[in-house]
Amino acid sequence: MKTTWMLAGAAATALIASTPALADDHASGDTTELTAPKIEYTMWTLDNGLRVIAIPDDTTSTVTTSLWYDIGSKLDPEGRSGFAHLFEHILSRKTENMPYNMIYGLTADIGGTRNASNWVDRTNYFEQVPAAYLETMLWTHRERMANVVVDTEVFETERGVVKEELRQRVLAPPYGRLQRFVIPENVYDTMPHRRPGIGSIEDLDSATLDDARAFYEAYYGPDTATLIVAGNFEMGNLRGLVDEYFADIAPRSNPVDLAIAEREPEITQPREVNATAPNVPLPVVGAVWKAPPVTDPDAAALEVMEAILVRGENSRLDNALVRSGQAVQAAASVLMFREAGQIATYAVVSGEDKMEQATSTLDSEIERIRSEAVTAAELAEAKSEIVASTLRRRETARGRAFELGEALVSSGDPEFADKRLGEITSVTAEDVMRVAAKYLDPQKRVAITYTSGEDDAFSYANPTPMPEFRTLPPATGEIREVKPEGERMAPPGPGATPDVAAPEIVEGTLSNGIKVVAVQTGEVPIATISMLFPGGSKTDQRAKAGIAQMAAGLADKGVLGADAQSIAAKFESLGASFGGGAGSDGTSFSLTAPVANLGEAGDMAARIVRYATYPQEEFNRERDRAVNGLRVSMKEPGGLSRFITRVVMYGDAPYGTQPGGTSESLAAITRDDLVAHREAYFHPDAMQIVVSGGISPELAMETAEAMFGDWAVDTPAADVPAEAAGDPQPVRTIVVDMPDAGQAAVIAAVRAPSRTGEDFYALELANSVMGGGSSGRLFEEVRTKRSLSYGAYSGFADRIDESILQASAQTKNETADEVAKIFLDEFARLGSEPLSDDLLAKRRLFMSGANARRLETSGGFNGTVSTLLQQGLEPSEAVKFAERLESVDADAASAAARTYVDPAKATLVIVGDAKQFIDDLRALRDNVEVIPADSLYLESADLMKAEAASDPAP
Repeated sequence: MKTTWMLAGAAATALIASTPALADDHASGDTTELTAPKIEYTMWTLDNGLRVIAIPDDTTSTVTTSLWYDIGSKLDPEGRSGFAHLFEHILSRKTENMPYNMIYGLTADIGGTRNASNWVDRTNYFEQVPAAYLETMLWTHRERMANVVVDTEVFETERGVVKEELRQRVLAPPYGRLQRFVIPENVYDTMPHRRPGIGSIEDLDSATLDDARAFYEAYYGPDTATLIVAGNFEMGNLRGLVDEYFADIAPRSNPVDLAIAEREPEITQPREVNATAPNVPLPVVGAVWKAPPVTDPDAAALEVMEAILVRGENSRLDNALVRSGQAVQAAASVLMFREAGQIATYAVVSGEDKMEQATSTLDSEIERIRSEAVTAAELAEAKSEIVASTLRRRETARGRAFELGEALVSSGDPEFADKRLGEITSVTAEDVMRVAAKYLDPQKRVAITYTSGEDDAFSYANPTPMPEFRTLPPATGEIREVKPEGERMAPPGPGATPDVAAPEIVEGTLSNGIKVVAVQTGEVPIATISMLFPGGSKTDQRAKAGIAQMAAGLADKGVLGADAQSIAAKFESLGASFGGGAGSDGTSFSLTAPVANLGEAGDMAARIVRYATYPQEEFNRERDRAVNGLRVSMKEPGGLSRFITRVVMYGDAPYGTQPGGTSESLAAITRDDLVAHREAYFHPDAMQIVVSGGISPELAMETAEAMFGDWAVDTPAADVPAEAAGDPQPVRTIVVDMPDAGQAAVIAAVRAPSRTGEDFYALELANSVMGGGSSGRLFEEVRTKRSLSYGAYSGFADRIDESILQASAQTKNETADEVAKIFLDEFARLGSEPLSDDLLAKRRLFMSGANARRLETSGGFNGTVSTLLQQGLEPSEAVKFAERLESVDADAASAAARTYVDPAKATLVIVGDAKQFIDDLRALRDNVEVIPADSLYLESADLMKAEAASDPAP
């Protein structure tokens, strides 16, 4: 439903003067205290030990079912690090009545989504589906609890997948080893938390099927689990279904105690670790300390301390390290688990010559928070940020379920989430200084540096010998098998579909003609305002690529009467977040804030959009940070492959410009370029606004009017390129040789239609068959059948002009050519093999379900509608997605696939260690171009610096 509403000039009073000055309303910390609605739930326990928690919400059309086991990586057996994580994969695959990966289809084919995750204290399995399928999902959870199949096929396949996940998340990224290996190894001495939760290649290789069976028998049962159901259901029906599917499951017959009696000893003297790893572009300096368990009385004050140190752009470490130019990023984390915790502070330094200075600055900031009370403003700001993030989590029933689940598994108490929030609001400045002095003691720290070098685990080994951890009793049960097809129990079908009213989309116009779209997406009092302008990166000159992105991203670094620090302090004291960015077709600014503070936060956001001044010092520093950020991205195979694909597929056309720029183009940009861009493109005549969240459309329109209703500019808005994609480029096969790469990134790309093209929905549907999620063919062929990657997908972006459809995956260097061949084979299959009506019906539900879930949150709604508006479409298209897909038949989908997804038209881009796959790739494709990574040039489609063009290829 759509309502049109015109705001007259007198309907709302503008809050923004033509020559603004910043009023420092929160300098004394007198911000109105924010609160978050309590999580309302019902809990009961079955005789077999299964805890059940129900969180009803009749405003959503979906239900989330999640099963939380008190089984985390801390319970990994001796010599089997990563085993809880591996078993998370195993339990998602087969049961007596579900063949391999049937769970994917049971969720995706009805418009739902599913996943699982593992962390120190728990493993969870969850689905979000249309509410009518509650019973179906409960049946799958019963299957995986009582009838799981742990056999050679599932064990070997999932072990291979996990090893690829480890390579992708830890070995390929420049800083993966730091987070997953170096820090836990040195912050813990005796606890099992010391081992990497994702494991190691060696431990995974040494594991056996019998280990997996023993793990299941020791740990998995109703007596270690909590079922949390959140969404639209009838309580009596849920209780009956829970009894039917779970009450008869016996608890573990020979249980292993989950309790861990050990506790971490105090560090008695400081030490230093100098870790090295390949492919590290910028050094890291930092330190780690031990922290208490999550239920410790000091935990709330430590969380507030973390926020003061590092949360937001007005944080102490950001001000001291980033604003001074010593670091490109400052970070701190306080992670607290059921038996232990860790504190880490570190900085990604601008260069090796800044390491000593950054270390000294970091040490000074740690000492300052230990010895001086934080200000009232800092304390209030930190609390506002924490409560605002809680509001964002609680915006949906699924979000509330996850917050409650995490609180329960880490504390044993479902009330813990609300208790902790109450404790945080009671923290004083004295509490923060006390816990900082206690836990950040320089005599109890491990100082860490992380620089480029060999992959040498001995360089960061903890001198305390690794303890020996628990050994599980051998498995005694028989290995189950998937029953023959005729003997399997079929999953129950759908129940009744609840009647849920769709939110009303309100369209209006401000006094000056700016178009506004507003919708109330929920009841939680937090809202998002998106401010949109046409243009984006396609307006950049190639030699100055990055202007649009910098103009948006740096707009909040200064306005008349306010500098970057005071702007950040203003937003953060209000619990608000603000940011801007440029895409291919436009620029958007986003403000999210509690509704109680939306007017005040909106006042500041409007000042920024209208009057950004880009102070020279801020510009210089942020440009340097952007260059350093590119240095990091250029060392990561996945990110680099996407940069290359854009320029190769669009050549010299406007879309071929890198939105974030290149090192060369960023160096050419001046502050004046940003001012000129703002004046040309941030214009009321071209602006559109989207507001959604727990806010009425009336208040949303009044807020927008107050922000921008009086904005007028004498000069016209600048023109944007009418055609941005240019002519199709030659088909190429490009290898960027990165000898230190921990993995290879593989992309196969073809041109795709524009958002308004007549083939858009036909290709969307066809592509969903090939690369849409875990039920797509690419995932099946690359991950499920061959364990070559953690995942393989395909898709194309919404653009005004022609887009790019690309299939992508990361894999072992030696199998890059194999993945490339699979991509090309699947491209050919999509256009040649008939698509059945049943398959397409399932794919329509998969896609429309994902679209409906996005629209449930303010951020998701704004993102969807903002994209539509920037493509020149009506906001009502957001709720017509299923209807548009329904109009596509099998012939149209196949025709679109044949037209666009032709392997003969596909350009291949591979970034990795070329010597491990180049010969096999040349057998697959003629005219392979090999470019050394240090000779790569992203300014043009040639890609190679002139001086390197004649170098011999591997």
